Amino acid sequence: MAKVNNNTEYTSKSIDVLEGLEAVRVRPGMYIGDTSSKGLHHIIWEIVDNSIDEVANGYGNTIDIIIHKDESVTVSDNGRGIPVDIHEKLNVPAVELVFTKLHSGAKFGGDSSYNYSGGLHGVGSAVTNALSRWLNVTVYRDDQAHTMQFHSPEVQGKVRSGIKKKNLTVAECRKDKRGTKVDFLPDDRVFGKNRLIYDIINKRIRELAFLNNSLIISLTDEREDGDVLEARSVKYHFDGGLVDFVLYQNESKKAVYETPIHFEGMQDKLGVKIALQHTDGNESLSSFVNNIPTTEGGIHEASLKLGLTRAMTDFAKTNGMLKDKDNTLIGDDFRDGLTVVMLVNMIDPEFEGQTKSKLSNAWIKKPLEELIYNGLLDSMKKLPKQVLVDIYSKALLARKERERLQNSKDVNKQLREISSNKLIGKLSPCLGKNASKNEIFIVEGDSAGGSAKSGRDRNTQAILPLKGKPLNVEKAKLDRALDNEEIRTIISALGTGVHKNFNIDNLKYDKVIILADADQDGAHIRAILLTFFYRYMRELITEGHVYIGMPPLYKVENKGEIHYVYDDVKLQELLDSLNGKKVLQRYKGLGEMNPEQLWETTLNPEKRALIKVMVDDIADADKLITTLMGDNANARKEYINKHANFNKADNFDEIGG
Repeated sequence: MAKVNNNTEYTSKSIDVLEGLEAVRVRPGMYIGDTSSKGLHHIIWEIVDNSIDEVANGYGNTIDIIIHKDESVTVSDNGRGIPVDIHEKLNVPAVELVFTKLHSGAKFGGDSSYNYSGGLHGVGSAVTNALSRWLNVTVYRDDQAHTMQFHSPEVQGKVRSGIKKKNLTVAECRKDKRGTKVDFLPDDRVFGKNRLIYDIINKRIRELAFLNNSLIISLTDEREDGDVLEARSVKYHFDGGLVDFVLYQNESKKAVYETPIHFEGMQDKLGVKIALQHTDGNESLSSFVNNIPTTEGGIHEASLKLGLTRAMTDFAKTNGMLKDKDNTLIGDDFRDGLTVVMLVNMIDPEFEGQTKSKLSNAWIKKPLEELIYNGLLDSMKKLPKQVLVDIYSKALLARKERERLQNSKDVNKQLREISSNKLIGKLSPCLGKNASKNEIFIVEGDSAGGSAKSGRDRNTQAILPLKGKPLNVEKAKLDRALDNEEIRTIISALGTGVHKNFNIDNLKYDKVIILADADQDGAHIRAILLTFFYRYMRELITEGHVYIGMPPLYKVENKGEIHYVYDDVKLQELLDSLNGKKVLQRYKGLGEMNPEQLWETTLNPEKRALIKVMVDDIADADKLITTLMGDNANARKEYINKHANFNKADNFDEIGG
């Protein structure tokens, strides 16, 4: 029997109470997900989302973001400006509440000042304040500039100064200057060496400009960063809104008809805007709720599919577009090659998870389906006859291909073989049976695979070496994909099934780790595997099971000690810090490492570096895969040469784990 601890020093003094924003400082992950690069960018989005809410509700049209040389950020808008008058109950300025109290703001209650809002948790501005070295806010309203400072040497988020007022100039008054400007410096004690990444912010503001066609949004980066020795700046404004968004996504695809179909509808306070276009590519559905990307879908995507199928079926029956009464078209047929962007605006959306990635309001399903059904039906009545012929001809071809695959003896035989585990001859499984603790390394080459098999932890680590490059499935049908031995082996090893038969609950490994050389061939293999997972096993990625393994680029020997380095910047830092003779080895591939070295650098969960593959933006992910893996070989080569540096320190999402 275990010995009972009789320590009685457990009294009221043992209970700590974290007041105000102290809780955010102690456990930031509860509020922003984590303190990695993603969490760092999250505190910017919390401020930007407040400005977007002003735009979405018709109170402003301009947002400017500046990243300064010291890594501080300025976000300014021309909205109404946060109220600065004294709060009736709490007897402090309203702007102070917004930046110091969680769950405060104008987005709660039946008399809300916002019809639609993305920042519904009401913690945004306060959390950004708590996780910054300092934060200042200036509100322009009532012909005055009202400034407050929120920082102190002791405690983050505390008010350093009360409101300071300054009259606007005559010229500013004539221009009706108004809005809110927030300046803050993310706290490096929270976010470590993570830095703001221009491309991430640029992508998101471009997306916001597509979703809000009245918005003019700009980004300026004043830092000297790598090869960029001068400020980078960009400004976006898209009059076409979602139509421009669809055209942007389809740049590397061949459209069936030139102009995307678009419509919008409103019922009470539920609104929807949709643009769509059929192409020769894969289906791509991007959904947003109150400007927040819903990468995991939800009720609104189900309504879209039902409304679209009903409208296209009813239109076909009414107008004699379908002659074959024996075989009806289904939703998959109508959506073959379809690119769709949908923006839903609603009050009180409910999302599953802290990241707001899946909409769960059941009440919107039927009214939203009706809005989509009626909007699409009305739009189709106005289309040229040739466009309608092309749409239904494509759907009929999709049905023919679907039926061919369903009736194919070869495909059914392949699926049976895969599910019966007859294809795992190359797999070296792990001994453990607990899937939540197990991981599989998909390794480039037999040589590296051999080292990995010898160096691994056999209890929890399985090794699957690839003899050749798997098939690029971007332009391949399911039967061609199943003909590829490497693809078949991967499907069999993971145990989930594939495509329509995929079931995440059957996954045999919590982590699926792609381990390839740090060169262009390795980058191509990673791209091929990620394309396969994204097209045929997407939940592997969206639920966070896919990782990129990070083998070292260099080994440095100095005075009997060995150092492994994963990128060029860290190499130079190490060389500068060492005295005496230094022996440098550049690894050309995984096969150059013996089992002990591979374990120490790449397999050991305590020391290795992994990149967790995430999809924050379905539209951007789909466009990227089309560029990398589509027919345009020049575009693919250019992108890989420019961007495929998986050993860049900024890309590290996990160290260890």
